[in-house]
Amino acid sequence: MTRNHPQPSRRTVLGGAVAALAVAAGTGTAQAAPGTGWPTEFPLPDGWLPEGITIGSRPYAYMGSRADGAIYRTDLRTGKGGVLYEGAAGLASIGLKLDRDGLLYVAGGAGGTARIVDARTGELLTTYQLTRDAAPFINDVVLHEDRAWFTDSRAAVLHGVPRGRRGEVRALPLTGEWVQAPAGTNSANGLVATPDGRGLIVVNAGQLYNVDLRTGHAIRITLIGATDVAGGDGLVRLGRTLYVVQNRLNKITVWDLDRKATAATLTRTITDPRFDVPATAARYGDRLYLVNARFTSPQTPETTFNAVAVSL
Repeated sequence: MTRNHPQPSRRTVLGGAVAALAVAAGTGTAQAAPGTGWPTEFPLPDGWLPEGITIGSRPYAYMGSRADGAIYRTDLRTGKGGVLYEGAAGLASIGLKLDRDGLLYVAGGAGGTARIVDARTGELLTTYQLTRDAAPFINDVVLHEDRAWFTDSRAAVLHGVPRGRRGEVRALPLTGEWVQAPAGTNSANGLVATPDGRGLIVVNAGQLYNVDLRTGHAIRITLIGATDVAGGDGLVRLGRTLYVVQNRLNKITVWDLDRKATAATLTRTITDPRFDVPATAARYGDRLYLVNARFTSPQTPETTFNAVAVSL
């Protein structure tokens, strides 16, 4: 695993320390409630090919492009936005997460990379080459404690990238009850931290797994009320409530996790006629914002794309 980046700034180092302390203290990201006049739908550029979305403490959504790795920023108060990071031919931005220090951690898809982009300036700060596998797919990312953890949908491994400081990438092989999909098909996708902070919940081929971050040992979470989460893509967790975006089924299922995140009970389902294969979601206040990836529609430069908001 290699990386290519300049010397971290003092802001980056201090920001990472503050983020780590906040996580250790159990504090969450403070967000204001969306105003009643805020739009619940806003456009993305034609041909954008979105898949990931992230929102921090301020009312701005960041959405990546599978077409060229660009990142678009939208003001949630107005629905207006513009390109923050231009990207380049051969790049992709799949899942992404915004850290408290203003850094965007971006999953690079088939390039096998993780990139770090300054959310204020759009400057590319760091590129990590996570794997040299011939056909990787770095899919999604979650920020937890001192690392940004990335899934690779084509390999039974998680990659831990240091947050806000210098350090080496950690490769965490997945073992235990983990079932890897056949070669050429996707396994691990979205991921969130467990409520107790000791592990990660990862969606994999229609099932949820609790992964121990010390060992990589995975246990399959018992689902109560449904047999699977087919099409499971992005995950959002609030306390012990887990939201699972099931992309091609055009729905979000809502689950109540037990104390150790070994079982999940289906409590309700969120649907909306505006859903068009939503891929991932991000929370702001009492809303979930989702990008419509439109995987079942033509993926051309003329294809239209948007993001929509639903109430929690």
